[in-house]
Amino acid sequence: MQTTVDPAEVAKFEAMAAEWWDPTGKFKPLHMMNPVRLDYITAQIAAEFARVLSDDQPFGGLRLLDIGCGGGLLSEPMARLGADVIGADAAEGNIKTASVHADQMGLEIDYRCTMAEALVAEGEQFDVVLAMEIVEHVADPQAFLSACQQLVKPGGLFLCSTINRNPKSFAVAIVGAEHIMRWLPKGTHEWSKFITPDELQTMIGMAGLENVDRKGFVFNPLTWSWSISDRDLSVNYVTAAVKPRG
Repeated sequence: MQTTVDPAEVAKFEAMAAEWWDPTGKFKPLHMMNPVRLDYITAQIAAEFARVLSDDQPFGGLRLLDIGCGGGLLSEPMARLGADVIGADAAEGNIKTASVHADQMGLEIDYRCTMAEALVAEGEQFDVVLAMEIVEHVADPQAFLSACQQLVKPGGLFLCSTINRNPKSFAVAIVGAEHIMRWLPKGTHEWSKFITPDELQTMIGMAGLENVDRKGFVFNPLTWSWSISDRDLSVNYVTAAVKPRG
């Protein structure tokens, strides 16, 4: 089977797997960003499927894949909102950590140590596919996005976030986060693997999905908080795309 998994990238996250749920540990940046990620994800799903977020379990009846789920920082809130969640990751340690934490929280989440291509081969399809902070870690982004497209049901939603490639992202995501703040181990990210918003939009289109939205996730060092921006996609950003019905 063709695979877009990069063994070296999997090894990086395997080494940190036990720390996923420590808000002061190696995944502190994701814990800090998670509220704005969730705001964006929930708003897009609610709009696409005409759901009311104030309802009890508004995502009930939706099948959702969190590909590259890590320790489950997004899988768990999606399950609490009522979605039928499958969390997939190529790192076995991540899946073990995610499964234990979900059990502790009393959540039923189908965690699998697998990859996008294997799910395609199994004929799996989902109303929503999340690919958050993973495309910069795969061996072949275009092939990965094509696999994700096959996993989205016609009329379904694909959400993908990553890091822009420019001098500012090098200064912030590499020098700042890994060397100065030491939020992440050195070498967690490779600047050359970062993808510009226009490049990602083109690849998503080539995969057969229709881009419908993109926003920036912006960190304010003065307020020490994240926000969603319509215009500032200079470092972290997210895109939304839909799969045509036919």
